[in-house]
Amino acid sequence: MLATYSAFWDEQVKAYNQADIKGTDLKKYATKKALGQAMVDVLVMQQAGTATKGAPTHRAEVTSLTLTESVPKATVRDCLDISHWNTIKKKSGQVKPFPSAQPLRYMTTAKAERWGKQWLIAEVTPDGKQTC
Repeated sequence: MLATYSAFWDEQVKAYNQADIKGTDLKKYATKKALGQAMVDVLVMQQAGTATKGAPTHRAEVTSLTLTESVPKATVRDCLDISHWNTIKKKSGQVKPFPSAQPLRYMTTAKAERWGKQWLIAEVTPDGKQTC
């Protein structure tokens, strides 16, 4: 389960770093909802002429796991550190500063579902008010 979560983030970082999901395997690790959110984020970046550079780091753990339902589910809590994952202006490469109220380390909760033998990330919810 955590391998899928990690692969999801790897592919999302690729998409955000190029401001495009083309050439990534994000669809392999995300349900329609999570993929849709990433696509919206990428569209906003394209319209703003931005992308990201670098990557966040994680301290993820599975906090709940239910295997007895028809669609098994899991919850992952993660301390996401974005201090080395910057937003840049694509044309100039200039790093945009983080908003002053933006914590660089905060908790994120992900919901996952298992379809067949494959875990998929269904939803990712950042909580910028809960630092870690």
